[in-house]
Amino acid sequence: MRRRDFITLLLGIISTWPLVARAQQPTPVRRVGIVMPFLRGEAEQSERVLAFRKELARLGWTDGGNVRFDERWTTDNMEIVRAEAANLIASKPDVIFAIGGRVIPVLMQLSRAIPIVVPGAGDPVGVGWVGSLAHPGGNVTGFAMLELSILGKSLEILKQLAPGIVRVALIYNPDNPNSVFYRRAVESASGQLAVESVAVPIHGFVDIERAVATLAERPNAGIFFPADVTTTSLRNKIVDLVARHRVPALYSEPAFMKVGALASYGADRTELYRRSAEYVDRILRGEKAGDLPFQQPTKYELKLNLKTAKALGLVIPQNLLAVADEVIE
Repeated sequence: MRRRDFITLLLGIISTWPLVARAQQPTPVRRVGIVMPFLRGEAEQSERVLAFRKELARLGWTDGGNVRFDERWTTDNMEIVRAEAANLIASKPDVIFAIGGRVIPVLMQLSRAIPIVVPGAGDPVGVGWVGSLAHPGGNVTGFAMLELSILGKSLEILKQLAPGIVRVALIYNPDNPNSVFYRRAVESASGQLAVESVAVPIHGFVDIERAVATLAERPNAGIFFPADVTTTSLRNKIVDLVARHRVPALYSEPAFMKVGALASYGADRTELYRRSAEYVDRILRGEKAGDLPFQQPTKYELKLNLKTAKALGLVIPQNLLAVADEVIE
């Protein structure tokens, strides 16, 4: 081979090296942070996170392949929440999937850039997480778990379950920023139902135990538990406590039904987790959280427990049985 031909061939080979190098570079692995303010291994919450991850896999995000998950299970301890949130933000995930009325503000204080997808919020506009449902505008989006008008419907159902009720205690954690709106909605609805609403702020089980015991001393009382991380984490103890004091209670969180609660009325939380995976997928593919509308539930589920009703001496009306999504016998 002549020297000129050899040099031409060599230059041709060298010129293709950048193309080959780019072609051989692996697809970047995306990172999804998950913050759950519950005990690791807690069955109900683990099932929901699994549904979220399975839906992401269906959308093309394979764990250990093109995506890695960084799960932080913090329990309802805000010191742990703040420490884990700071550590997670420092690792710079591509998107964070998190829930909790007290958890999201912590994440927002730490970063206004990393997208946050919420699989269940109370009033995201009212608490200042987003500018509007249609146009969130910041780094937070996701799915609401209720419309505030549904709280009035919940009281109506409780009144139908126990017609003799003349007062209803709203048990909530005041540290949850959504609690302000829960109180207003319940106070407004109670007047229309001719029942007295009693606001009962709590921070732990001792507070709940004291409140239920006091309430049980007065006849014709009921309890409403709106969705909250604190009460959900204590649901086994709460349902047992309420049963011992024989007080009718209704819950927004359907997880209470698995441990013997009388009734629940709320959105399908597992479905909200599954739908949130679609938002995470869209963000990983380049869309901005602030451009994705904060969606509200399209369906609420009523669940009733006949055994618990019988133990309380209640007869569930046929009209409720007819519309119930699940009746536990």
